[in-house]
Amino acid sequence: MKGIMITKSSGQALYEIAKRLIPGGTQLLSKRPELFLPEQWPSYYSKAKGVDAWDLDGHKYIDMSVCGIGATVLGFADPDVDEAVCHAIANGSMATLNCPEEVELAELLCELHPWAEMVRYGRCGGESMAIAVRIARAKTKRDIVAFCGYHGWHDWYLAANLAAGDRLDGHLLPGLEPAGVPRALSGTALPFHYNKIDELKAIVSASGNQLAAVIMEPVRDNEPANGFLEEVRRIATDTGAVLIFDEVTSGWRLNTGGIHLRYGVTPDIAVFAKGMSNGYPMAAIIGKARVMEAAQTTFISSTYWTERIGLVAALATIRKHRRCDVSTHLEEMGRLVQDGWRAAASRTGLKVSVTGIAPLAHFSFAGYESGPAMHTLFVQMMLERGFLARNSFYAMFAHQRHHVTAYLVAVNEAFDQIAAAEAKGGVAALLKGPVAHSGFRRLT
Repeated sequence: MKGIMITKSSGQALYEIAKRLIPGGTQLLSKRPELFLPEQWPSYYSKAKGVDAWDLDGHKYIDMSVCGIGATVLGFADPDVDEAVCHAIANGSMATLNCPEEVELAELLCELHPWAEMVRYGRCGGESMAIAVRIARAKTKRDIVAFCGYHGWHDWYLAANLAAGDRLDGHLLPGLEPAGVPRALSGTALPFHYNKIDELKAIVSASGNQLAAVIMEPVRDNEPANGFLEEVRRIATDTGAVLIFDEVTSGWRLNTGGIHLRYGVTPDIAVFAKGMSNGYPMAAIIGKARVMEAAQTTFISSTYWTERIGLVAALATIRKHRRCDVSTHLEEMGRLVQDGWRAAASRTGLKVSVTGIAPLAHFSFAGYESGPAMHTLFVQMMLERGFLARNSFYAMFAHQRHHVTAYLVAVNEAFDQIAAAEAKGGVAALLKGPVAHSGFRRLT
């Protein structure tokens, strides 16, 4: 890094430079320091192993937060995955010929999902969702998609905010601007809320026979209401729309494969990324042959979708995931954390709402006007105790009971101080910097 001298508080110093060189400061909104602890978050890592991350000044933290934004389901630098990747690198990660692992991984994914017959690859979740939407539109020769939840940054999705700028606010990230998205896409992406089947029916009624796809996460923050997923499946079938399950985040958490397998509802396409390759770029779009064949009627192609590292990492990750029953461990760690949050809240009298499936757990300070400041203070206090933490916990196989025990000791200490400060109206006075951002915001 020419011209940059790493000194004390070098993570924040480097981030100030980054904001001048990189629009938005980081490549991923979810890693912006302002979302965690403005002016104090370590920002950059020098090393990561297991559940530990070291900042640029050599301070070690136990990561009990979003853990690589959910990508490292086994843990940072898992030895089995890294060994497979190093072997692939030694034998060449790219050539004029195709690597055989792309067939091997396709067979494994179809074995895990017997309803699926064909597979295409990407390297990240957002682009793979765009691929899935393209295939659905090519198959149906229609334009309109109905969706529920967050599905990435591409034009097809942000088009929802062209008609009304707040349509996406209830789908994970508020404040997303559709600047740069062609106005002609207005009305092509229509949102409905999870478990509100009448909203989907209204979209079907309004769109006539132009519905190309129904897109949603099968489950994330809430369990599906009785019959909800089945009714979504029926509506897609009856209208001729392609049902796409976004498993970019939910996949590999409660079982080896897509979480939809636990609910017995079969999509036409499922999309995976994040946890399937433990931190190495890899994504897969799997589906029924009658739908996936439409990929040959449109142009979907990229050089780096053929590189070997992501494929090898996915094969190693999935095989270890199945061999070690990783999902059972993730669920156990997540439930320990969720129960610990509830117990700490009950003991201190704080009103805390705990949501999410166990391996993707969340809490919020419910109903407090000072909620954002309370959340920021929690992050600050946990950082001082050696934990990367926020109001989310994404479990990794590397997390063990002793990590959770130490974490919950710190949580109780933090909740004690937050409860005392809130009772006196003094939460903001304990902050050492600004309150954390809660959604998309332009940096200045």
